[in-house]
Amino acid sequence: MSNIGIKTSTVLMLIAVLAFSRLIPHPPNFTPLLGMAVFAGARLDNKLFAILAPLTAMFLSDLIIGLHSGMSIIYFAILANVLFGFYLKDRFSPLQIGGTLISGALIFFLITNFAVWYSGSFYSNDLAGLISCYMMGLPFFQNTIISSIMYGFAAFYLYEFLENRYFNKLEKQSY
Repeated sequence: MSNIGIKTSTVLMLIAVLAFSRLIPHPPNFTPLLGMAVFAGARLDNKLFAILAPLTAMFLSDLIIGLHSGMSIIYFAILANVLFGFYLKDRFSPLQIGGTLISGALIFFLITNFAVWYSGSFYSNDLAGLISCYMMGLPFFQNTIISSIMYGFAAFYLYEFLENRYFNKLEKQSY
């Protein structure tokens, strides 16, 4: 297997592990989804593959957890996080990774809560209802930020460890 194939396989394996961890009991909104999406966007060279990998992993885990009517909005917010990951290409400082993960969590929060408000099921369709919807989502947002940072940094640094420990040795051996 070529070095590129090994790196891509490693990224996909990390995405699969992160997706599988959704099936483990966890607090509300404490999931690897956003960290996984940013990581895929940053580390997979093929952009279509970077988009499809986390969305496919999400869909497969949703088949086990259960399908629901809000999936399209959540998948759109995950796609936005993959696009944030594209920004990180070749910019892997802790500050840039952390800023991107936090920005992705914020976009996810804004998109999904706006969708809840817009559906008109729980909140009044005015500014007060929108503000109330965002206020009610704040306790979940805390878990989203913490899990995005935790899972995201874990994926980036585990990959970096593997790259420094194994991939670079493989490159030197292929010469």
